[in-house]
Amino acid sequence: MNWDLSQWCPLIDDRCFLSWLVKVPSEQEQLRARQISAQQINKVEELWKTNPDASLEDLEKPGVDDEPQPVVLKYEDAYQYQNVFAPLIKLEADYDKMMKESQSKDNVTVRWDIGLNKKRVAYFVFPKEDNELRLVPGDELRLRYPGDSSHPTWQSVGHVIKLTAQEEVALELRASQGVPTELNVGFSVDFVWKSTSFDRMQGAMKTFAVDETSVSGYIYHHLLGHEVEHQIIRNTLPRRFGAPGLPELNASQVLAVKSVLQKPVSLIQGPPGTGKTVTSAAIVYHMAKQGQGQVLVCAPSNVAVDQLAEKISSTGLKVVRLCAKSREAVSSPVEHLTLHYQVRHLDTSEKSELHKLQQLKDEQGELSSSDEKKYKALKRATEREILQSADVICCTCVGAGDPRLSNFRFRQVLIDESTQATEPECLIPLVLGVKQVVLVGDHCQLGPVIMCKKAARAGLAQSLFERLVILGVKPFRLQVQYRMHPCLSEFPSNCFYEGTLQNGVTVNERQSSGIDFPWPVPNRPMFFYVQMGQEEISASGTSYLNRTEAANVEKIVTTFLRSGVVPSQIGVITPYEGQRAYIVNYMARNGSLRQQLYKEIEVNHKT
Repeated sequence: MNWDLSQWCPLIDDRCFLSWLVKVPSEQEQLRARQISAQQINKVEELWKTNPDASLEDLEKPGVDDEPQPVVLKYEDAYQYQNVFAPLIKLEADYDKMMKESQSKDNVTVRWDIGLNKKRVAYFVFPKEDNELRLVPGDELRLRYPGDSSHPTWQSVGHVIKLTAQEEVALELRASQGVPTELNVGFSVDFVWKSTSFDRMQGAMKTFAVDETSVSGYIYHHLLGHEVEHQIIRNTLPRRFGAPGLPELNASQVLAVKSVLQKPVSLIQGPPGTGKTVTSAAIVYHMAKQGQGQVLVCAPSNVAVDQLAEKISSTGLKVVRLCAKSREAVSSPVEHLTLHYQVRHLDTSEKSELHKLQQLKDEQGELSSSDEKKYKALKRATEREILQSADVICCTCVGAGDPRLSNFRFRQVLIDESTQATEPECLIPLVLGVKQVVLVGDHCQLGPVIMCKKAARAGLAQSLFERLVILGVKPFRLQVQYRMHPCLSEFPSNCFYEGTLQNGVTVNERQSSGIDFPWPVPNRPMFFYVQMGQEEISASGTSYLNRTEAANVEKIVTTFLRSGVVPSQIGVITPYEGQRAYIVNYMARNGSLRQQLYKEIEVNHKT
């Protein structure tokens, strides 16, 4: 192959094929051509995901162009609510299933290892397509070997336990027997789609409709958008609104905590860096001290739940972090708070039988049927005991539908990052008997990620928090930011928060001493770097990249590294997965410093 790049020609320029490849039609031909709107192009592209041979004629078929019933601001009752949201969740579930099951990879090379729990772990590179789908710890994959003359066919399902810095996937296999560890090449990997999260959303909507005790009457009408009289919860308020082990609260945080403790439904808006997590932890602390039973704390993502669990635990409350069983092998910063860790390390004499059976299971891989039955019963009883003794239970919104919580009732629920969850997702923790709910988030930042465009257009991408704001529920806004240099907070404050964002950090506290970077205005560490590079379609054909921009990203990153900034302090964000993959490879190949430094830099794609 000729690697002289000067002799290579582009195929596409300004999103059009070049004339030497595809002849430009004459005026007469253009007049005869069928005119296609951008909307039709988008719809055909959407059809291609399920039917690669689809054409414009397929758009005329009955049912293809049908849009689902859109969401509304107010619902007559929970049955209408369910009738609107259930089809949207079904659309999203079907799309998610199709996307994940199409992600099979063949000719995968595997290296083998054994985990601390004696289970087999397979390491391999799972190439990322330039699309929305990303692997995360806890995902289920099937590893297969097709068999050959000297080896039988083999397959096993496992959970992703980590993604290494080298972009390797670590897959812990369920079964350790018969694993072909002598082989390393020729494997295939498939996604195993699970409907759990979608089933739990549908289940929560059904409970909301048929079970009158699922939420209080006031919250029922509030969630449906009905006019309700203002209610005040009569509680003895604490003398001070901070909590032990947490930083001192500022005035807007104190006001938020005080107001929330007196209302059945509250929204707290936390612009970037305003201490949402600290405020939430203080609220949960005071709720737990009111003696109304256990407090349930949720968020849509595991990272947000872990951060909140850690903060709440530092107040001295007894916190249990409930993880999905598929994530129990995933390392976590709050490992000591997790239910599975506490079950294994509960040190009482009556638990010695459970520990013996656990040890036997770890060593042998499986137990006899009678021992397995005994082990499961003991484990269930221990889990229930630990959960019942907690002041606060923390889990994801979907995790609140875990069967282990099915007999629990929670009067008080706080949902963090609630603006990144869909409405039915928020409903899962609420239908466990809620009488007081606090939604924390910021509708001016990213909303829920909806993969199916049809469901997003119908309104599934609007969070419950945002709908309540539109209905006139006024959120308490936290007003002091502690994260950004004051010159950076000026823009979001003026554009999104009516200029109300105050700075809790000074210019001097955010000055990088000893870092020599050529900022155009020395005391304002920001600039816009205009590029004239060509945008081109990336290798997958479904995303974009820009080589000039990638080269300049590498130069800027290298300048930062040379001036003493460590890799963990640098982040690169791009709107395209194609550009993300290209930047990672370009920095590793062309960066003038040690390759490892560039590998440690986080490069994300955000849309």
